[in-house]
Amino acid sequence: MSYVFAPMPTPSLPVLGEEARFPVRRIFCVGRNYAAHAREMGKDPDRDPPFFFTKPADAVVGDGETVAYPPETGNFHYEAELVVAIGKDGVDIPEGQALDHVYGYAVGNDLTRRDLQLEARDKGRPWDWGKAFDRSAPIAAIRKASEVGHPATGSIRLTVNGKVKQDADLSELIWTVPEIIAILSRSMALKAGDLIMTGTPAGVGALVPGDICVVSIEGLGDLTTTIGPRAGLSEAAE
Repeated sequence: MSYVFAPMPTPSLPVLGEEARFPVRRIFCVGRNYAAHAREMGKDPDRDPPFFFTKPADAVVGDGETVAYPPETGNFHYEAELVVAIGKDGVDIPEGQALDHVYGYAVGNDLTRRDLQLEARDKGRPWDWGKAFDRSAPIAAIRKASEVGHPATGSIRLTVNGKVKQDADLSELIWTVPEIIAILSRSMALKAGDLIMTGTPAGVGALVPGDICVVSIEGLGDLTTTIGPRAGLSEAAE
């Protein structure tokens, strides 16, 4: 096999206790999956069905890294999220078998250019410019489900410079992990390497250069991201 230019390396995440890394294929994200967050975004969680958007695999950023304040935004937000790592292919997966397809879980932060997202939402356009930009998916090391189980309850919290901004429980998810997997797999094949960011609690807010953002999920540990100076496009993508 030859290529007209060298292909990019496969994005990947570390797995706690393993030398081998988890190759990232796609990143699915669930929109407005906590009732209080849906309300703060002006939507009715009891009426809206689940919906999804995506981020590119190379948006992944590891724990402890710095993310430059991205271009074309003046309202750059954090969103604490539980991340599901798929380890087994499946199509039209029954809800009762969904957890058999989970390799592990991680702590994530769905970084968002909120002004661009809301402008797109209000015009009925896709969210890509607000959600799928470079380095928009900080995710900590994956913890294997065989070791941590399948967390359905437990604290999910985010701090900025030590101050609590988001504080909720995984039990508050509107659509559970098995439901999300079942729904997604009705529309497309889930493959080993796919990640699912399951939604954020209420309390989203802005980040500025110099902020240190820490997401913590009970039983899964922490994810720390430092926001660097506002950068041009080439710097933000590094």
